[in-house]
Amino acid sequence: MTNIILLDGGMGQELLRRSAIPEHPLWSAKVLMDEPELVQAVHADFIEAGARVITINSYSATPERLAFHGEPELFAPLQARAIDLAEAARNESGEDVRIAGCLPPLYTSYRPEMATNFEENLGLYRQIVAEQAGRVDVLLCETLGSVVEAQAALTAAGERDLPVWLGLSVRDDASACLRSGESLADALDIVQGLGPEAILLNCSTPEAIGHALTRFEGRDINWGAYANGFADVTALEQGGLVDVLSVRADLSREAYAKHALQWVKRGARIVGGCCEVGPAHIRELHDALNQLGHKITGRLTS
Repeated sequence: MTNIILLDGGMGQELLRRSAIPEHPLWSAKVLMDEPELVQAVHADFIEAGARVITINSYSATPERLAFHGEPELFAPLQARAIDLAEAARNESGEDVRIAGCLPPLYTSYRPEMATNFEENLGLYRQIVAEQAGRVDVLLCETLGSVVEAQAALTAAGERDLPVWLGLSVRDDASACLRSGESLADALDIVQGLGPEAILLNCSTPEAIGHALTRFEGRDINWGAYANGFADVTALEQGGLVDVLSVRADLSREAYAKHALQWVKRGARIVGGCCEVGPAHIRELHDALNQLGHKITGRLTS
């Protein structure tokens, strides 16, 4: 029997499905402002589905994104509200659930060429860490598509006494390269030395992740994966709406669970879902892991 950490799924897309307000470039941060009850409800649904780590809904509430849209003063309040709502969902559930902070791409997803200045990135990530570190259980650096992004996020997160997980996003092909074009194998050589507790692949297609996971073979590191359900992400621009991205029709909850179970079979210790992977997908994966005799937990050492 193997201990498997089960993450939640894609908060932003789930909120867009449930929200009554028009879609906004700030994605889920807009819902934090206008419909916070939906955020808590989605957290609760992922917990009920079996997730034992939930990530705060602050992905689009970075200093740079808020400044780009003329609302920099919302940074600290939105970070605090995101943590409040995750805590409320956990407390009401009565389950042993850990809360992950979120260190996302600073400018926009899938465009690592926008984040090339290490010192600037480091300063912005330190601002995010300062708002989260005292109230979360783990710092999750996620959807990072270049080595320089990963180095900056890991450096900022590593300055606090918390476990740090790194989620790298790879190209949606068989290249096993980061979104930047850098070799995943070379990237792992660099970022592993910065001491993350776990390294994951996330927000790429399940097939691309499955291929790229071969680069973890022989490495002494906890690893895992959580994929998205988009068909293609190249159309998304800074400040753009996610409705430009097409969603796959062939990634049912059963199909997604099959991918994730293959990752577990190959040695993944942490699995979950990203964009377009909802509570039903996590429930299916939870039940399948249970049937195979795995212990579902929120802690690598439990």
